[in-house]
Amino acid sequence: MSLGRIRPQFTQGLEKSVIEDKKAFASAVTPRFTLESDVALTAQVIAQLDEAKAKIEYFHKIYVEWGFSSVDPLGNGIVLNFFGPPGTGKTLTAEALAGSLQHTIMTMSIADLESKFMGETAKNIAALFRQASDEKAVLFFDEADTLLGKRLSSVTQGIDNEVNAMRSTLLIELEKHTGIVIFATNFVKNYDSAFLSRITHHIGFTLPGADERYRIWAKLLVEAIPLADARDLMLEQATSLSEGLSGRDIRNAMRLALPKAVLESEQKLTLGHLESALSQIRDAYGAISATVVTVPPHIDTAKKMLGLS
Repeated sequence: MSLGRIRPQFTQGLEKSVIEDKKAFASAVTPRFTLESDVALTAQVIAQLDEAKAKIEYFHKIYVEWGFSSVDPLGNGIVLNFFGPPGTGKTLTAEALAGSLQHTIMTMSIADLESKFMGETAKNIAALFRQASDEKAVLFFDEADTLLGKRLSSVTQGIDNEVNAMRSTLLIELEKHTGIVIFATNFVKNYDSAFLSRITHHIGFTLPGADERYRIWAKLLVEAIPLADARDLMLEQATSLSEGLSGRDIRNAMRLALPKAVLESEQKLTLGHLESALSQIRDAYGAISATVVTVPPHIDTAKKMLGLS
């Protein structure tokens, strides 16, 4: 076989390798939200976020003026882990934190990093961190338990090696990254202990209490919506009726209630519309298979069932 016949195949392989090495992820975007204007969080979560922001905003004072860099030379970056039940505002808060810090944000999942070529997933992780550093963007990993799970001690297949290589690379990148990384998960118990020790702030999100639900309803009942009842009364009643539901559930209730109002002759939102929408959501949860946790009537019960108490 002549070299002339082999060369095109070699060239194609080289081009494929170059393309993979130069992989660029979606550019960072400007956040739409801020912590100050767009989220309703508990006092405990707010306090923890304030401490995380302080490390970022007062880095020079802590590490240079106070000399902490002499004992923590790799402390330039900050890694946060948001954990808790679905719908409690983890993703929204990640974007809002980036907005409050006036950073752009890159949102990633395991699907964005996986490659069909053996060994390339780890390279993708390294490339992602380089891009985030270049763009000075917050890196946000949703459903992070798929990335931060326990490394495999018994390797039997090539894919097992790939998983371990990916997680080892992620550990290295987290150690040396000088920017902001946020993980979010509903299953924090699945994390490898090596990742837990590299996370500087673990922030737990719970189902909203009465104060948080009131603020969520107040945000969603925008001024232009015509109301059949006094706004204060509707907020109080809706807050009471939505006990045990998440912020996402409350938003979905509004999505269900507003078309009900539009279809009626007066075209005004009523307490009845809200109550009907909330009942639909509870009924939907109740109809789901017994293998899925049903939305409970009380917040304390929810925490116990989700292992948060």
